[in-house]
Amino acid sequence: MHDTMSIGELARLTGCKVVTIRYYEQTGLMPAPARTGGGRRIYARAHLERLNFIRQGRALGFALETLAGMLDLLEDDQAGCAEIDIMASRHLDEVRAKIADLRAIEARLETALGACRQTTRAQCAVADALISQGA
Repeated sequence: MHDTMSIGELARLTGCKVVTIRYYEQTGLMPAPARTGGGRRIYARAHLERLNFIRQGRALGFALETLAGMLDLLEDDQAGCAEIDIMASRHLDEVRAKIADLRAIEARLETALGACRQTTRAQCAVADALISQGA
């Protein structure tokens, strides 16, 4: 890799779409790159690292706002990592809550499918589970 790269090369290296990179720039998540005399964007290694951070964070389910906060903290080399740990811990709690919700959904569907006699609509336990409230 060169010291600088085009937006297309940055997109290829990170697996991120060009339109997404531009969106991240517009929202301030990515710093604006330098430009050539002709107006072409020129990205540095710092852009690559930041975009990789964002991509990995998104893969872990972090919201863009949380990632922006983490990136702000990472800008200060003297800052401790406690704030980032707190953000990650909150996110882990949210992930665990979603997993619990999904397990409850799984149990309801298993129960409905197990009770279904697969005869007529009037006897369809799956439809009944969807119709009834709080079941």
